[in-house]
Amino acid sequence: MGTILRALTLLTLSCLAEAKQKDFYSFKVVNSRGRLVSLEKYRGSVSLVVNVASECGYTDEHYKDLQQLQKDFGPFHFNVLAFPCNQFGQQEPGSDKEIDSFVRRVYGVSFPIFSKIAVVGIGANNAYKYLVEASRKEPTWNFWKYLIDTDGKVVDAWGPDISVKEIRPRIADMVRKLIIKRKEEL
Repeated sequence: MGTILRALTLLTLSCLAEAKQKDFYSFKVVNSRGRLVSLEKYRGSVSLVVNVASECGYTDEHYKDLQQLQKDFGPFHFNVLAFPCNQFGQQEPGSDKEIDSFVRRVYGVSFPIFSKIAVVGIGANNAYKYLVEASRKEPTWNFWKYLIDTDGKVVDAWGPDISVKEIRPRIADMVRKLIIKRKEEL
């Protein structure tokens, strides 16, 4: 419990200093194990940021497809970054530990799961405030997806009615271009 309180205190202090960040990767967040993590570690990669929920009608399809994306593109500088959220239909009621255990056991999730956050409203996490401001699209339900480029800029955003399979070609194209760029730099 002390670790979580320290992490939340650090996060609160860093959030105050981060009110206006220039890109998504410049934020710090807390992971599902209560540790403060700099999103800077994902700079140079393509990321798909998703507000997830374990008890939603979209859960099964989205988690399976998100894990497939991570499996297929993860080795090539791509990451799914999942942020549990209980704001829509109270469909993510568990603790961070319970959520992490559930998605790893049921869906074999290998992508990062962060601490449960608010994604809209006054208490919204600053990283999500940035996503909403940059995309001009605010989550209205679970499984909103934000595509982030290698520099931390929002490329596009989709609601839960747009499947992961529908946006997969866009992700594949970005990852393909990144691979070509990296090969040219060698």
